[in-house]
Amino acid sequence: MSGIRAAHHVGITVRSLEGSLAFYRDLLGFEVVFGWNPQAPYIGELVGYPEVDLHSVILRVPGSDVFLELLEYRGVPATPVDGANANPGTVHLAFYVDDLEDLYARLTGHGVAALSAPVTPTIGPNLGGRAVYLVDPDGVRVELIQTARRFDEYTGEA
Repeated sequence: MSGIRAAHHVGITVRSLEGSLAFYRDLLGFEVVFGWNPQAPYIGELVGYPEVDLHSVILRVPGSDVFLELLEYRGVPATPVDGANANPGTVHLAFYVDDLEDLYARLTGHGVAALSAPVTPTIGPNLGGRAVYLVDPDGVRVELIQTARRFDEYTGEA
């Protein structure tokens, strides 16, 4: 039977590749795998914009085999979305960190917006850890979590 066998990548449409690289590469430490401007008719067909000039950078999430694709659509109309957490269709990315307080101070010191100061979860899989939601240059929520437990290790207690 056919089905999904693994994650491939997560893609985010951005206003500016350079602005998003300054956040994901320079501040969060993602590794650039490659950047490109694919020129093939199937690209426009695939994304629903036949005349698009698509620029993309593929990044590797630190310490993982997970890839993040940043996509800048040029030459087609674009409307920013409201990425607030409660709006249907919005997403957030979440990453494990070792020292949330230090990273939070560094990121906010560089002008990164946060929805709150770091909090301590009192229930659930991140009980006793630390967590915060930050906002990337395009309004995408990025959750940083300092915890000792993975989701698949959670038994539903506490």
